[in-house]
Amino acid sequence: MAARLSSGRLHLSDGPIDLIIKAEGEPAAVRRAEAAARLRFEGLLAELVGELHWLRSQLGGTPPPLRGPIARRMAEAAWPYREVFVTPMVAVAGAVAEAVLAAMLEAAPLRRAFVNDGGDIALHLSPGEHFEIGIMRSPEEPRSAATPEAFVRIGWESPVRGVATSGRHGRSFSLGIADAVTVLAARAADADAAATMIANAVNVDDPAIRRRPAREIDPDSDLDDIEVVVEVGPLTEEKIAAAFAGGRERAEALIRNGRIEGALISLCGRWESIGEATKHALSLGGWGASHGRGDAIM
Repeated sequence: MAARLSSGRLHLSDGPIDLIIKAEGEPAAVRRAEAAARLRFEGLLAELVGELHWLRSQLGGTPPPLRGPIARRMAEAAWPYREVFVTPMVAVAGAVAEAVLAAMLEAAPLRRAFVNDGGDIALHLSPGEHFEIGIMRSPEEPRSAATPEAFVRIGWESPVRGVATSGRHGRSFSLGIADAVTVLAARAADADAAATMIANAVNVDDPAIRRRPAREIDPDSDLDDIEVVVEVGPLTEEKIAAAFAGGRERAEALIRNGRIEGALISLCGRWESIGEATKHALSLGGWGASHGRGDAIM
C-alpha cells in the first residue's frame, strides 16, 4: 500500500513493514527517488519471507547461506553479536530502510532524505545539511500523539547515517527492562542490531519484573523459549542504577569497537546519554519540546 501523508511524506506499507519516506531536492529528482522507493518496495517482503528459515535461525560458526542483499545485510549487522543468542532478524528494520534509501539515491541526487521503518531510520545528507531527530522517552504512546522529549542533531559532517530504537515497548520483544534505547551509528542496520543488544543489557533481577517465554506470546518468535520482559513494576534506586550500568557498559564497549557513535537509554522516567554523538541531546529539546521541531520522529 502506498499513500501520501498530510506532511507530504510517502507512506509505504506491506504486512509488518511500514515505511515513512521523505526526500528533498529538485522536484524532478524527488519524483524519481520516490518512484524508485516504490519499485524497490514491491516484492521486498516476499524476498525476505523466501529466506525466513535462515533469517530466524541463530547465528553460529559460519554465516548462513543467504542470497538476497537485504538478508545478507541483516546477517552482516548481526554477526558481531553471535557470542550470544542472535538471529539476522535483529537488524531487519534497519536493513530494509537502508535498501530503500539506497535505491532512491541511485535514482536521483537528493539534498536530504530519510527512510523511517518503525523508528529505525536510514539518513542521507548532502554537504551543509542536517537533521534533528525527535526522541521519545517511551514508544508506548502512539506516534501521532507523542511529543519528543529530546532531539539529536545530526549534521553532514557527522558519520551518523543510521538511527534505531529498541526496548520493551517496541515492536519486538526485549530481554531487558529499558523503556527505550536509541542508538546512532554509521548505518541503520548496525544501529538496529546494537539498539537491541544494549536494550537487552539494561537488565536486573527483581520480583517486580515479570518475564515469559517468547513463544508463549508469539509462537512465531525467533526467540523461542527465551524469556522476555512483559512487565516492570516499581524498582529501588539501586536496581535502577544497576540496570543503567549494564546498558552503559554494553554501549561503551560498542563505541570503543567503532560499531556505534552514541546511545540514549530511557528507564523509569530517566535518561542517560553515552558517547559524543548524543551528549547534547537532552539540552537540545528538553522535556515538553515542540512536536514540530524534529525531522523524523522516533
